[in-house]
Amino acid sequence: MKRREFILLLGGAAIARPTAALGQPRSKIPRIGIIDDDAPLWDHFRRGLQAYGYIDGHNIAIELRKGENRPERLASAAAELAGIPVDVIATWGTPASRAAQQVTSTIPIVAIAIGDPVRAGLVASLGRPGGNITGNTILASDVVAKRLQLLKELIPQVNRLGFLWNPDNDSNVAQVMQLKDMLPNFGMSLISVEVRSITELDGALAAMMHERPDAFQMTNDPSHRDHLPKIIALVDQSGLPGMYQVREAVAAGGLISYGPDLPDLFLRGADYVHRILQGAKPGDLPIQQPITFALAVNLKTAKALGINVPLSLLALANEVID
Repeated sequence: MKRREFILLLGGAAIARPTAALGQPRSKIPRIGIIDDDAPLWDHFRRGLQAYGYIDGHNIAIELRKGENRPERLASAAAELAGIPVDVIATWGTPASRAAQQVTSTIPIVAIAIGDPVRAGLVASLGRPGGNITGNTILASDVVAKRLQLLKELIPQVNRLGFLWNPDNDSNVAQVMQLKDMLPNFGMSLISVEVRSITELDGALAAMMHERPDAFQMTNDPSHRDHLPKIIALVDQSGLPGMYQVREAVAAGGLISYGPDLPDLFLRGADYVHRILQGAKPGDLPIQQPITFALAVNLKTAKALGINVPLSLLALANEVID
């Protein structure tokens, strides 16, 4: 979030600061459920809540339930939160949001950084979600062409693209469909790498390498992002240039990334939680789209792979790691 926007947010917090937990009796404070493994990005969500005056253990209670990125655990985590019950459920990604949707049609759900909430069937439309779900999207399908363009600019000879995705994630499915439509425009073909769990990863990547890809991409599926360092190490060791969705991948040794500002999306998720606690209906709150996108390049990895990064690409980069 830009400094000016955050100052305005803090100013709004002074006006909107909850008194006795937003008018509720002091014996009952709002409960916010989180389905995730408490990744560092949730610190931005908590910071966003604090900007509105919400302090965990004082005038709100945060109930964290770990999903472990397993369908059965996500389902039980959602059921536990619905059984408390919490006042709002916050989720990260399509699988956790789907799990919450399946256990409650009444508790508001704020879904953060969803790939494609419409194609995944979570909401009716971006402008008017309907039902009990709102949140924001990373526009995973819509930035497919931009990533291909950047990859082609970096490595003009790329023809065969290895793509890691989870067929159990509806947003991943939508992204692959978009990718298949776009690849011919760039003179590229797809090598599909389907991985549902980490136990399948080594075998899937080995099979991919037998197909001789020229470059590698992957989604930001929760079951994969928890093992991002391992995936990047395997890809780099194979001498394969990788394009990723998040800058954390470049910081961990990946070659290049292009995607939305995830910390900002978590801050905005906290804003929607605040609005819902104030009485807004989630179905009336539009799915928010990313405001800023960032390009990151790792020059050390580029050198190790024997790739000369064009100056035109470096000029566009928001972050260069060397």
